[in-house]
Amino acid sequence: MEQEIYTRLSRHLDNLPGGFPSTQSGVELRILKRLFSPDEAELAIHLTLLPEEPRVVARRAGLSTDVAALRLEEMAKKGLLMREESGKGPTRYMAMQYVVGIWELHINDLDEQLIKDMNEYLPTLTEQAWKVPQMRTIPIGRSLTPEYKVLPYEMGEELVRAQKKFAVGHCICRRENAMMGKGCGKPEETCLWFGALAENGITNGIGREIDLNESLDILRSADDAGLVLQPANAKDSLFICLCCGDCCQVLKAYKRHPKPASLVTSPFFAVHNPETCEVCGTCVDRCQMEALKLEGDAVQLDTDRCIGCGLCASTCPTGSLRLVRKPDSQQAEIPKDIIDTSIRLGKARGKITSPGLVKMMIKSKVDRILA
Repeated sequence: MEQEIYTRLSRHLDNLPGGFPSTQSGVELRILKRLFSPDEAELAIHLTLLPEEPRVVARRAGLSTDVAALRLEEMAKKGLLMREESGKGPTRYMAMQYVVGIWELHINDLDEQLIKDMNEYLPTLTEQAWKVPQMRTIPIGRSLTPEYKVLPYEMGEELVRAQKKFAVGHCICRRENAMMGKGCGKPEETCLWFGALAENGITNGIGREIDLNESLDILRSADDAGLVLQPANAKDSLFICLCCGDCCQVLKAYKRHPKPASLVTSPFFAVHNPETCEVCGTCVDRCQMEALKLEGDAVQLDTDRCIGCGLCASTCPTGSLRLVRKPDSQQAEIPKDIIDTSIRLGKARGKITSPGLVKMMIKSKVDRILA
């Protein structure tokens, strides 16, 4: 009976946009058993992509409103679902996909076995479920040159300045690698959260509230630390991750591909001028995708591997590397917000096929804007 509950939860999570595909080994069920109690797993099955009051979820789950409300709040504190507080009515709760979502909120629950299980499971998740990007790459500010028009959602500082609530959390990818003796030594407290995501992180004790100035300082530190800026694949982003190719599961998935540039959503790519290059090797060390290599007495750039992060251009002492905007035909359309991103991902996986459900999600988005 208990096994069946986790199997049902696994299927439920797989029906969400981010996916949670099954494996022959059953590692995904081992992960769920570590994160959810049987009662929590049973209740999670009744959550939807729409934020709902406890009484609504309780009715579907066959529980009293009081029991459901208490359990939902405890699950929110554990990072098993998303809590939404408007200040104008009861707290509402909604399902949260596994990645990006539930997994990142369990940074304080990591142990060696959970990390091993997750590393065993991630290749299945990335290969089977990630049909369209959940994150995108934006360039380091110093890598941009004035001749190219840069849109606000392509600039990290503009994304941050548009927010009102800020928090910072620790990178679960670098934390787990450090715990397994494979750490890269780069800063860990670097995950920037905004708005509702910041509120949840602060309330749950996994994020620290910060102000605009500290948020900008953290963002700017990415250049010195050699970290790639990855916000959500949306113009209105609720987070920006500062990622390294050694630890970040998203970048590692890109790196395994022969042509990472074909996977990533980025408006820029690097160009190299061999005539002025001094072959110092700085760019080779900073490139997270191995797009730059030293071959003999020259630097070679493989544009099929370039994700347009700008880490090479920002520190090239001779200006031999710079970012160039892709032709319009090669630039992906950026969804407006996380709901639009989820709809696209769900459609790509064949999990959102009902026009009615899409309309309900859009209505929910409008309601939140008006609240």
